[in-house]
Amino acid sequence: MSSSPVDALKRAAAEAAASRVVSGMVVGLGTGSTAIHAVPALARRLRSGELQDIRAVATSYQSTMLARELGIRLVDLEEIERIDIAIDGADEVAPDLTLIKGGGGAQTREKIIAALAVDFTVVVDEAKLVDRLGSSRAVPVEVLPFAVAPVSRAIQRLGGQPELRMAVKKAGPVVTDQGNLLLDVRFTEISDPARLERDLKMIPGTLENGLFVGLARRVLVASLDQGVPRVRELLPPGTS
Repeated sequence: MSSSPVDALKRAAAEAAASRVVSGMVVGLGTGSTAIHAVPALARRLRSGELQDIRAVATSYQSTMLARELGIRLVDLEEIERIDIAIDGADEVAPDLTLIKGGGGAQTREKIIAALAVDFTVVVDEAKLVDRLGSSRAVPVEVLPFAVAPVSRAIQRLGGQPELRMAVKKAGPVVTDQGNLLLDVRFTEISDPARLERDLKMIPGTLENGLFVGLARRVLVASLDQGVPRVRELLPPGTS
């Protein structure tokens, strides 16, 4: 079955990021419809002998299962001292490379891996680029089930409108890999993402949120050029 144009863009961005991996690296494997394409790209390079002796840390059950299926060696965080490169997607990318992530519900593990990575490379199609964060996506907040009500009230005091994320193919709410629930929070404006990230973290009962500030080393953006996927690199402002 042929892939859609959007899927081709996602694959192009992820494969461009996977091409940056060299033998001996520890690689963070992201989650979601774009980043997951990096896993088979790495597996193909391993099978061909182009890559050797890489180890991977997965951010979710999705990336864990695919890596195991394709024969990529997985390790736990206690087995490594650093991550050389982490490859992950984003739901929104602002001009300063701040991000909203967590559409797949894995933002807690994703942020841990991103923070440990020497090179956190984000892969997106051009539709994910926005002028300001919150333009099209809510901010996911992972919450202890016990604390959903008080956390929701605290978020409302910050100006957000929280909504419990419900599952699509089962009854009830989405449950994260950590066994928690997700609030998708809409804000009229996110003028200071760093401050909002801190304010959300300070609410008792929250575990992590989907604002990624100051973590992306680069963003690889795929777009169509006369029907052919092309990938360009965006760097943080002031980076040469």
